[in-house]
Amino acid sequence: FIDLVKDRRGPKLKDDPDLFTGLFWTGKKGLELGLVDALGDMRSVLRARFGPKTQLKLITAPRGLFGRFGWFSSSRGGFSAPEIAAAAASGVIAAAEERALWARFGL
Repeated sequence: FIDLVKDRRGPKLKDDPDLFTGLFWTGKKGLELGLVDALGDMRSVLRARFGPKTQLKLITAPRGLFGRFGWFSSSRGGFSAPEIAAAAASGVIAAAEERALWARFGL
């Protein structure tokens, strides 16, 4: 990873002994160390770099058969696959926590 960063960022990187210690650099410190070119949100940085007419296109995941027709979609009061998966995972975790709690008492 270090070699990749050094290869990609090259002379932009500062010669700082703390740079590759495993710490996580964000914001102004990342800019000072040469890990990023600029600070800002995606739209403003891209517009500054490529001009004021720059537009970002929203890209969404492809919808399945049911999603194409609006069946089982959130907009119709149904649930999407990620929502169902999250609820199932939550249920499994809650059950495991409850079982661990009762196991403390030998039940």
